[in-house]
Amino acid sequence: MSHLLGYFAAIFIGLSLGIMGGGGSILTVPVLVYLMGVNPVLSTAYSLFVVGSTSVVGASGYFRKGLVSLKTAVVFLIPSLLAVFAVRKLLMPAIPHELFTLGGIVFTKDLLVLVAFAVLMVVAATSMIRSQQAEEVLREEPHQPHAFNYPLILGMGLVVGTLTGFVGAGGGFLIIPALVLGARLPMKLAVGTSLAIIALNSLIGFTGDLSAGTPIAWGFLLGFLAFALAGIVLGTYLARFIPGTRLKPAFGWFTLAMGTFILLRELAFTH
Repeated sequence: MSHLLGYFAAIFIGLSLGIMGGGGSILTVPVLVYLMGVNPVLSTAYSLFVVGSTSVVGASGYFRKGLVSLKTAVVFLIPSLLAVFAVRKLLMPAIPHELFTLGGIVFTKDLLVLVAFAVLMVVAATSMIRSQQAEEVLREEPHQPHAFNYPLILGMGLVVGTLTGFVGAGGGFLIIPALVLGARLPMKLAVGTSLAIIALNSLIGFTGDLSAGTPIAWGFLLGFLAFALAGIVLGTYLARFIPGTRLKPAFGWFTLAMGTFILLRELAFTH
């Protein structure tokens, strides 16, 4: 039964990506862990593949419309790709299974990943809840005459690459403000460029897992991806009728509840 819910959730993840242009991928790891029974560390690898593949579909539509800034993507990706590959290839395999004990809670590698992911969900949820006000501010920014901020773009590339590598999430809620404020991109161009960055970041990170010898259940992974892709195709169609900006706050509250649930479950209820 939980597997059926997991595949339904995969459709929902793709649906939200298609309608809102981002945000849905934050649920991939929790769905894989709690509904599909995948190990938390392995689920971050699977999430990279699912997020990367679905982002390719999303980015391709923006690319055809000329809404991807290749110059900005390259500058952002230089540190980001190095960071995400290094984290997946070198850091993740090097982290020991048991890290430390705090207040009677044994912090394992799996627990660290889930706690870090839950904190990321809370931060992302806050961003989505406040998205309407934030997007109004960001839309005004590009009209002001400022130069391309290379240090900001390079720095955010490093941060997002490290984050993507560790928790298996795309980090679009960080990338879009960086592109608008640092590269002076209009909002639609920032969204398309963000999807392209997320696609490359995630798939390169996944190759780090492959080169590190991570065992991949390809049949299961491709089946899960198929449901997510079906969702993004449907979501892209529905986006013509449903404004993503209206859904983001509601989705943000749902994500906040999920992140809080994970923190309570992992740090309180089971210890």
